[in-house]
Amino acid sequence: MRELLRSKIHNATVTETNLNYIGSITIDQDLIDRSGLRVGEKVLVVSNTSGARLETYVIAGERGSGYIAMNGAAAHLIKPGEQITIMGFELTDQPISPKIIPVDAQNRFLRYLSE
Repeated sequence: MRELLRSKIHNATVTETNLNYIGSITIDQDLIDRSGLRVGEKVLVVSNTSGARLETYVIAGERGSGYIAMNGAAAHLIKPGEQITIMGFELTDQPISPKIIPVDAQNRFLRYLSE
């Protein structure tokens, strides 16, 4: 078994942080659907701006809003305006063709890529 990349939202912009929230990353539901992520799924979040890396879980944000929020303690590491990559993985013994979606500056879907 290997842990392989299954889903990736590339170059998203953090729109808000909420230190007082219990924890997680809020992602526009449209981006969740297009990337193949699931609500409650553990994800790796990497700041392309600062290099910070953290694991958290996905919660759904308003569909079509472009909303990406770092919540709880993660708000200390990644700030509004930072560019991030959000990755979901799968433990499998089979090859995977990951869903990779770059987004624009307003976190709108651009196209599908493959690795």
